[in-house]
Amino acid sequence: MYSTPQKLSAEFIGTFALVFFGVGAICADQFLHGAGVGLFPIAIAHGLAIALMICALGHVSGGHFNPAVTIGFWVTKRMTTIEAVSYWAAQVGGAIAAAFLIRAVVPEETWRAVALGTPALTRDFTVLSGLILEAVTTFFLVFTVFATAVDDRNSSRPYAGFCIGLIIALGIMVAGPFTGGALNPARAFGPAVASSHWANQGVYWVGPLLGGFFAGLLYDSFFNRKP
Repeated sequence: MYSTPQKLSAEFIGTFALVFFGVGAICADQFLHGAGVGLFPIAIAHGLAIALMICALGHVSGGHFNPAVTIGFWVTKRMTTIEAVSYWAAQVGGAIAAAFLIRAVVPEETWRAVALGTPALTRDFTVLSGLILEAVTTFFLVFTVFATAVDDRNSSRPYAGFCIGLIIALGIMVAGPFTGGALNPARAFGPAVASSHWANQGVYWVGPLLGGFFAGLLYDSFFNRKP
C-alpha cells in the first residue's frame, strides 16, 4: 500500500510527463516547420508517455494521469470524492508545471506559434462537434482503462499500459486535426495556463469528463458484473 502523498506525487509526475513530451513534440514539429514530426509522431509521443508512466507508476496510484479516468473511478465508487479531487489537483498541477517548463526552455517564437500545444478547434468546427469528438475518443480511452487495467479477468492486463497508450495515440490521430485531441482536461488546461490561450476550454473539460463518466459506468455495470 502507498500513502496519499506517494499516490499524488505519482499522478503529478505522470501527468507532467504526458504534457512535457506531448507539448514538446508539438513544439519540435513547429521548430522543424513540420519537416521532422507531424501528426503521427505527435500522437505516438503522447501515447508512449502515458504507456511508460503507467508501467512506471501505475502500481503506486493506479496510473490515471487524467481527470477523465479519475471520474470513471469515482462514479464506480473506487474512489471517494476527496480522493478524486486530490487526484485532479495533482494532475492539473503536473500539467501546469510541465507547460511552464516547456515555455521556459523552448524559443518563444516556437511555442507562441502553436500556443504551447494548447488544443484548439479548427476553423468552422463547431463547439458541439468538438465536444462530441472529445467525449467519444475519451470514452474509448477510459473504456480501455477499465477493460485492461481494472478487470482482473482480462488476460491482457500485464500489457495495460501499452494498450492505453495505443488508444490515446489513435484518439489523437482522429481528433487531433479537428480539436487538437486532448482526451484529457489536464492536458488542455496546463498549456492554456502557461500560454494564456483559453479559447473553447470548456470543450476539453465537458467532453472528456462526460466520456470518462459513461465509460466507467458502462464497463463496471455491464461488462464487469460477476456471473
